[in-house]
Amino acid sequence: MKLDNNNHSVFLLHYHLVLVVKYRRNVLDGEVSEYAKDMFIRISENYNITLVEWNYDENHIHVLFKAHPNTEMTKFINAYKSASSRLIKKEFPKVKQKLWKEMFWSRSFCLLTTGGSPTEAIKKYIENQGQK
Repeated sequence: MKLDNNNHSVFLLHYHLVLVVKYRRNVLDGEVSEYAKDMFIRISENYNITLVEWNYDENHIHVLFKAHPNTEMTKFINAYKSASSRLIKKEFPKVKQKLWKEMFWSRSFCLLTTGGSPTEAIKKYIENQGQK
């Protein structure tokens, strides 16, 4: 396992993000997903985020990414959702047929932390500290 680092810390922070299309409309295909993925990569550079894995279904996306401890997740997610919403609707007129209002993404999102060790293993490790 390779750890990330900066001047003052060592870390490995993985996140699983799920974004859902507004009204769960089935508008995502390979072309729209690839465009959204490219935008994610471009915007993430400003937030110390690295894409690890990307996949989609017709009405939602799953993203696995790494981030630095100082990354402001909600700012990044809102910036991504705002920019991608505007540009996807501009670039793909077929999307406007199913999503006629401004928003492309649902207001909500799911963001989960993922780790290398199960929580129980970490809990047991911490409980055993200081014991011989």
